[in-house]
Amino acid sequence: MLDSAEFLTPAQIVAELDKYIIGQHDAKRHVAIALRNRWRRLHAPAEMQREIVPNNILMIGSTGVGKTEIARRLASISGAPFTKVEASKFTEVGYVGRDVESMVRDLVEQSVNMVRQRRKEEVKAQAAQAVEDLILDALIPPVSGSAVAKTGVGFGSTDGNQLPDSDYELNEKTRERFREKIRNGEMDERKIDIRVQQNNSPGIGVIGGPAGLDEASMAGIQDMLGSMLPKKTRKRKVTIAEARKILLDEEAAKLIDMDEVKDEAIRHAENAGIIFIDEIDKVASRSGKGGGGPDVSREGVQRDLLPIVEGSAVSTKYGIIHTDHILFIAAGAFHVAKPSDLIPELQGRFPIRVELQSLTKDDFYRILKDPKNALTKQYEALLKAEEVELSFEDEALERLASIAFEVNSEVENIGARRLHTVMSRLLNDILFDVPDLIGPNARILITRELVEERLRDMVRNRDLSQYIL
Repeated sequence: MLDSAEFLTPAQIVAELDKYIIGQHDAKRHVAIALRNRWRRLHAPAEMQREIVPNNILMIGSTGVGKTEIARRLASISGAPFTKVEASKFTEVGYVGRDVESMVRDLVEQSVNMVRQRRKEEVKAQAAQAVEDLILDALIPPVSGSAVAKTGVGFGSTDGNQLPDSDYELNEKTRERFREKIRNGEMDERKIDIRVQQNNSPGIGVIGGPAGLDEASMAGIQDMLGSMLPKKTRKRKVTIAEARKILLDEEAAKLIDMDEVKDEAIRHAENAGIIFIDEIDKVASRSGKGGGGPDVSREGVQRDLLPIVEGSAVSTKYGIIHTDHILFIAAGAFHVAKPSDLIPELQGRFPIRVELQSLTKDDFYRILKDPKNALTKQYEALLKAEEVELSFEDEALERLASIAFEVNSEVENIGARRLHTVMSRLLNDILFDVPDLIGPNARILITRELVEERLRDMVRNRDLSQYIL
């Protein structure tokens, strides 16, 4: 748990975030400290671990400045279960819509998938051996009684007489030859008949359940009934390559103790889980407004969020999870409402506040050039799949950054997301022409002149509305 973060100091965490996110140094420092504190807590004296609660973080900044990306990369660095929700999608208890506890259930689901995948990797070699035997049996069934022969007891035939040693030895030699061919991939295209399991889900979630049962209880009943029903199988004719993929998953699942997976996943979510609540400002009551109307509903959502963030027990289909030590990161633009418009109790549960800065022209240039997942590198990879080499001059990147900054200044500021609009406008014709008009081994250099030519209308049009995606 948190193993990958064990050797990362806050400075190293910031360095990892710098590989993907430009600027926002203060925000990176705060989340780095929060992540390291999670590891520190687990290594504190046992009597203090329960007392140390995470310092939840409230990020304030316009759209497209990196709030979500910081939280997502933080979860990736720590190997922690992570879920992102939008506060505006929740409704208070008693209304139709998602309840706030669903975000905790989503987190547990993520954690279960992570633990299950790791366990599958651990038993992969054992499962692969079982799959190889199944494929081999489908190709060359073993001689009747050969399993008994291997025990040294002797092997019998259907008429009670012993099978000749030569028959058994010939069968074994043939099987070993085929085993080598299977391992070498020589028979991947050959088709065989296999039996695969069918889902036994009774579909309670679709037809509804008894009144008063919550989502977690209904899911638990559905899983229980599904496990009680006998497993149904059906025959499929597939290639050996396909059979290997299908059977590997089934055989690995047989080797995993799901009760252990569930227990570990709950612990992992409780101690390492990160929930990112976006658009928290959308559920803040506007300053100076009182009475009924939408603000009442917004405050209701906040009061439903409060016990989850403070620490409570939530029922999931995998068991009870306590939210006391889950790290919550909330974010919002707060253009209309202010952080102080949140109810005081909820404000108090987000003691760390960090304001993210608007992106500059230089930031846009660095975003296009420096990150490991820069847009320019993504487009280069896309065209490389067509054996076309795409490259950008520095002056072209500077002009692209300048245009994106100008458009954000002219119309609504959507931060780095504007670069997607500009790059799409610039490269759409090229992406359409490859490979029909621009064939393999072509080299395309994006120059400043090409940027000016392709984006001239976009720069001149003061309205710009037709280019906003």
